[in-house]
Amino acid sequence: MNKIELQKRIEIEYSSRSLASDTEKLVKTFLELLDVGEIRAAEIDNTADSGWRVNTWVKQGILLAFRIGKVTEIRLGENNIFFDKHNLPPKSIKIDSGIRLVPGGSSIRKGAFIASGVVIMPPAYVNIGAYVDSETMLDSHTLVGSCAQIGRHVHLSAGAQIGGVLEPVGALPVIIEDDVMVGGNSGIYEGTVVKRRAVIGAGCILTGSTPVYDLVREAIYRKEGNKPLIIPEGAVVVPGSRKISSEFGKLNGISLYTPVIIKYRDERTDAATVLESALR
Repeated sequence: MNKIELQKRIEIEYSSRSLASDTEKLVKTFLELLDVGEIRAAEIDNTADSGWRVNTWVKQGILLAFRIGKVTEIRLGENNIFFDKHNLPPKSIKIDSGIRLVPGGSSIRKGAFIASGVVIMPPAYVNIGAYVDSETMLDSHTLVGSCAQIGRHVHLSAGAQIGGVLEPVGALPVIIEDDVMVGGNSGIYEGTVVKRRAVIGAGCILTGSTPVYDLVREAIYRKEGNKPLIIPEGAVVVPGSRKISSEFGKLNGISLYTPVIIKYRDERTDAATVLESALR
């Protein structure tokens, strides 16, 4: 079955109230392709405002897998017992996968693609539909949510949370493009797109409802309609604040959190974010 046929079948089964006799086999094929990165929840599309398009049918396929799955006992060793959908076991990783998975409680769900050269420090969690490209590091306590797309040579520092999205099916997932540095205890949610070479400072929270103020270009970036929040290429974003304009806010000296772009990446920034190759 080619991808076009698979897409048509997934769309039909997702919309149907009754399942076909071979739905289980269809979902198995779908999950295997998702697992190896042959299909993905979002892809580069230079005609789109964000530079990306969501593959709605892939998200439909994931939801279909959840629908037909039955909760069962999953044993990973004598004392590691879990209860999850029978068709969504932990991802199978072998030594020739080229993935460095350090011991200590990390978990990767089937249907998440992890490229060769990725390093995962414990504990970390990668959910179904996520795509993590080569030479990327997931540091301790990182989350890569469902369908999130992580580029090449990205560093997600300790405690970084990359939000996931399955519903609504047409919603763009979080996109982190190549060579991005995400600082510790940061959160990137609601379909935000971080363009290549950007630096997200420690403690930054990026969502669809929080505007980002660019001090360099004197611009404000926010989610508008179907266009997601987009962090420009090479931007260096740090936590900031803005004053409340109401009389009550002024009287009480209240400010709101807001991310602020204070500069664009230069040689000094590159030197501060470079990762030793030995760590990989």
